[in-house]
Amino acid sequence: MKTFKGFGLSQALENSLERMNYTTPTPIQAQAIPIALDGHDIMGTAQTGTGKTAAFAIPLVEKLLTDPQGCALVLTPTRELGKQIMDIMHQLLGPKSPIKTAFIIGGEPMGKQFNQLRNHPRLIVGTPGRINDHLERGSLMLDDAHFLVLDETDRMLDMGFTIQLERIFKYMPKERQTLMFSATLPKNILKMSENYMTNPKRISVGETNVVAAKIKQEVIRIEQDQKYSELLTQLTERTGSVIVFVKTKHNADRMADRLRRDGHTSEALHGDLRQTKRDKVMVNFRKQNFRILIATDIAARGLDVPHIEHVVNYDLPQVAEDFIHRMGRTARAGAEGAAVSFVSNADGRKWHAIEMLINPELAAQKKAANGNERRRGKKPSSGKSFAGKGNFKSGKARSPKKSHDDNNSFGKKKSYGEKSSFKPRSGESSYEDRPARKERGEGKSYSDRPRNDRSRDDRPKSDRPGNDRPKQERGEKKSFGDRPMKKRSEGKSYQDRPQGKKPANGKKFTGKPQGAKPQGNKPHGNKPQGKRRAA
Repeated sequence: MKTFKGFGLSQALENSLERMNYTTPTPIQAQAIPIALDGHDIMGTAQTGTGKTAAFAIPLVEKLLTDPQGCALVLTPTRELGKQIMDIMHQLLGPKSPIKTAFIIGGEPMGKQFNQLRNHPRLIVGTPGRINDHLERGSLMLDDAHFLVLDETDRMLDMGFTIQLERIFKYMPKERQTLMFSATLPKNILKMSENYMTNPKRISVGETNVVAAKIKQEVIRIEQDQKYSELLTQLTERTGSVIVFVKTKHNADRMADRLRRDGHTSEALHGDLRQTKRDKVMVNFRKQNFRILIATDIAARGLDVPHIEHVVNYDLPQVAEDFIHRMGRTARAGAEGAAVSFVSNADGRKWHAIEMLINPELAAQKKAANGNERRRGKKPSSGKSFAGKGNFKSGKARSPKKSHDDNNSFGKKKSYGEKSSFKPRSGESSYEDRPARKERGEGKSYSDRPRNDRSRDDRPKSDRPGNDRPKQERGEKKSFGDRPMKKRSEGKSYQDRPQGKKPANGKKFTGKPQGAKPQGNKPHGNKPQGKRRAA
């Protein structure tokens, strides 16, 4: 069996591995460490909890110990993962190592980080956002950073760090060694490897989208309002440390408070907490000062706490890949663990995506079975409504309506002349065989109906008596041209009114415009001077 001593590491590093009880390398470590020691770029994928951190940390520390020039940069998506990597680096370097380090993450005071960077550290671990801040300020120089590690690369790209990563690459030398580790390899990671890596060696150990075999999984179909009571039941039945994943930061704080009121020891971990508070929570959880950790997906990746025995998916993750990383918080390094997932009616799409990821063959069989049921006119077994043709009720197709014409089979398209207008009335034949309205004795049309005898004269207008009289004598209205002008009763026009005549509005007419003031001999605008008072 191969051991770490077979890699030809320096004596100081071998001593550190013995103190850490690292004796036998995992499959990802056995493949990645020799290639990295030879100076090749690596693209590595492996299941979570298989020792990926040590797979790049050991060759990185070996390079720093054997080469007095240059520095190394490690980028992580979250602060917790960065803190965990920095702790492992310090253990590998040893207690009195001359190599100085800097931990550059968001949420910590800038002054503390300035002091670390002034000491010219050779190992820098940080998050992309804060690393970019120091590069723009000029407090960080990466001209001699010839060793770069990207851990959980897919997570960093999902969090929107693509632009920050590309900016960091511009500050680094082009000739460098790059190790990229990721749980999955989507197209954006492959594109990045083509642009910023040199002939990378591909390393893949096991299936990446598979939950560890030693995790006992359980799925509970439940309503949303019954989840908390079921959580209390699960916590009572299980023993050991538990991590409960929820969807939002507010729910994490609220659930931790409710559990404490119900007699459980619990704390919340999410992105809104200050870094000092987050560090304190993790330290207390590692020391088992409390039993239940309520966390969002910031704790789904890279969190290595060996004593976690149970994972509870109170809320399903938004991204299906995070489900696998959540499950990887238990059963670390070959241990056994258990997990339970609450699935409500609103989680149907999310759970389907998770099934497609972890067991695509079973999901494909379900999809094919549902497709066959749809073609047979049955409701799909998955419980989802069918949006195709036909109306379904209680899982049975409605019978089609029969045609009125027995000679024509159902579904045969008739011509326009062959279509029946409507269903005949009782006691009558079809519409074409019915007699006309007048023969049926029904009411005549509007033009055939007689009006009142006193006002109705069926004779034409020319034959009616009095038609030869002029319009004036017949009493009919005259045309507009025949009407005389209407006499005005308001009086004469404005110009013909005599002076002093009172107008209709009640005001006296003076012949002058309303509101005009009499003009004096003095020019317009001059005011008469008042008398001066005696001194």
